Amino acid sequence: MSWGIVAGLLAGALWGLVFVAPRMTPGLSSLDLAAGRFMAYGLASTLVLLALPGRRRRPTLAQMGWAVVLSVLGFTGYYWFLVLAIRDAGTEVPTLIIGTIPLWVMVLGKPAGLRWPALLPGLVLTAAGLALMMDATSQAPSMDATGAVPDFMRGVAWAVLAMACWTAFALLNSAWLHRHPEVSATDWANWLGVATGTGALLMWLALGTPASVLVRHPGFAQSAAVCVATGLGSAWLATILWNVASQRLSASLCGQLIVSETVFALVYSFVLDGHWPGLAQLAAAVLFTFGILFSIRAHR
Repeated sequence: MSWGIVAGLLAGALWGLVFVAPRMTPGLSSLDLAAGRFMAYGLASTLVLLALPGRRRRPTLAQMGWAVVLSVLGFTGYYWFLVLAIRDAGTEVPTLIIGTIPLWVMVLGKPAGLRWPALLPGLVLTAAGLALMMDATSQAPSMDATGAVPDFMRGVAWAVLAMACWTAFALLNSAWLHRHPEVSATDWANWLGVATGTGALLMWLALGTPASVLVRHPGFAQSAAVCVATGLGSAWLATILWNVASQRLSASLCGQLIVSETVFALVYSFVLDGHWPGLAQLAAAVLFTFGILFSIRAHR
């Protein structure tokens, strides 16, 4: 259990880097950045599988099918819905909806033997931290000349779909790994990577910036380096670590560990900005930390 907790927290630390990556790639669209990261993940997974063919387990057709489904839920499909949500409803409301994912995973992934009173303190602390974070960053959505929010409700629907996708990914991925202990966390991460890289390539071809335009971008080399770094760290390695956590822990405890992504993202952002967090943000981080500790205690 201890190793699972460490792996989950390290995955959160690597995921947190994704939030500051856009600041290192000025002028690059969020879709291009995500597609580049996922394609780097897919390439790394493919190279690992090709480099060690005799030492790696080969997936069955059914297992590869699950890898495709979960890659859509947890990576390309989730991000595609999020991009559509931000396009129609702005940044803030979709971000707040996505921020409830840890709560949904904690509630829906509760082990049958765990009593609700034991899980409640972690849930309440996490919810309070999310509420503080939302209040610190919220703003009213922009309106058009008639005073209406353009496509706002459609954007909310896209955001709910994105939230449902990643929640389903966390629950189904955990259940799949528990049903297949013979598959290592690394092998499963590589199979997911191949499926994710393929989906990312299709997503970029459909919605991304043409390659001829990207290569002329003044910061292309730096942007490509960030895509490779986040693809290897925040996707490939983070997925291996998350699979280790999912194998060793219940889905509800993994859901609690997801909030570490937000805490690490705040730390990275404040380090880059060179200033201390605001009182509300600091209080939210403290609540998240205590929520994790209470949840670990409940699951022991």
